[in-house]
Amino acid sequence: MAVSRKPDGESPPDRISARGEGSPPVQVEERSDPAPETPKRPPYKNPRLIPLFAIVLIAAIFGLRYYLHARQFETTDDAYIEGHVVQISPRVAGHVSEVRVTDNQQVHQGDLLVALDPRDFEVRLAQARAAEASANGRLKQAETQLPVARANLGQAQADVQVAETTASLRETDLKRLQALGELVSQQQLDQATSAAETSRAQLSSARKKAAAAQAQVANAESQIQTAQAEVHQAAVAIQQAELELTYTKIFAPEEGRVTRKSVEPGNYVQPGQALLAIVPPQVWVVANFKETQLTHMRPGQPAEVLVDAYPGKVFKGHVDSIQAGSGARFSLLPPENATGNFVKVVQRFPVKIVFDQPPDTFLAPGMSVRPDVRVR
Repeated sequence: MAVSRKPDGESPPDRISARGEGSPPVQVEERSDPAPETPKRPPYKNPRLIPLFAIVLIAAIFGLRYYLHARQFETTDDAYIEGHVVQISPRVAGHVSEVRVTDNQQVHQGDLLVALDPRDFEVRLAQARAAEASANGRLKQAETQLPVARANLGQAQADVQVAETTASLRETDLKRLQALGELVSQQQLDQATSAAETSRAQLSSARKKAAAAQAQVANAESQIQTAQAEVHQAAVAIQQAELELTYTKIFAPEEGRVTRKSVEPGNYVQPGQALLAIVPPQVWVVANFKETQLTHMRPGQPAEVLVDAYPGKVFKGHVDSIQAGSGARFSLLPPENATGNFVKVVQRFPVKIVFDQPPDTFLAPGMSVRPDVRVR
């Protein structure tokens, strides 16, 4: 049996059956060489894995940025714009005659805001001035009585000296007659005794009149002091009436915007009643940081403030101060940790952040902000 050989470069022939030509053909399995294997691609070149790698890369970049930012900055969403709110109230009671401002109007220091009816206060001022004139008249009257009282005192003192001299002379005459004894008649002795007693009575009366004159002088001086006090009191009453008259016009104490206006012409207002409020342009940020965020926070550290009303705009500032106590400690009902069951809660401390420059946009108390304080 002859078998053909495969020549070089040709495909192998089918196997020929050894039974001869008359035998049915026997199918022989064709044999083929194995195909070369395709080389595997790196994972990063696999089209199906490229989006996954991109997501992982972006997440890593953002994660790194967040880590670096969180390491250098402290931030909180519990923050807002704060500012002074000046309440405008009247000092005297009266009817409102005029209101010069409207809601949200910009006013300057010294602008007239509200005017009250001044007629009642003008009448009080006139009464005070009349009382001052009356007090001045009483003062002049008291001042004129003082010289008269002093003159009466001088006359009384002179009468006392005359009475003393007369009494001394009568006493001397009586003693002389008593020394003569029987050489003097009883009638002469009785006359001398009567004259001495009369002079003593006149001296006593003169001294009493002098004391009364001295009292009149003191009374005149006290009346002058009383009248001077009344004049001073009347002058003070005039000043008070003039002040109350000026209080009928309410002026702006400082520059700002009018808010919460609740007064209208014709209203009757009382002292201390809130009429409106003025919000000055000076504002700052109050950020309530957790106590765990205050480890490296110090006054003077720079800060960036993002205001919800102005997305994308960054305001530069710095830490001004940290409140000496948590917000809960100064609440209406502060917690009492020594009573009941204690549950530890992370406390928040208000931190005041001021702007480096006055903001060039409208910022009002109550706006929500997010500050970032650089602590490292």
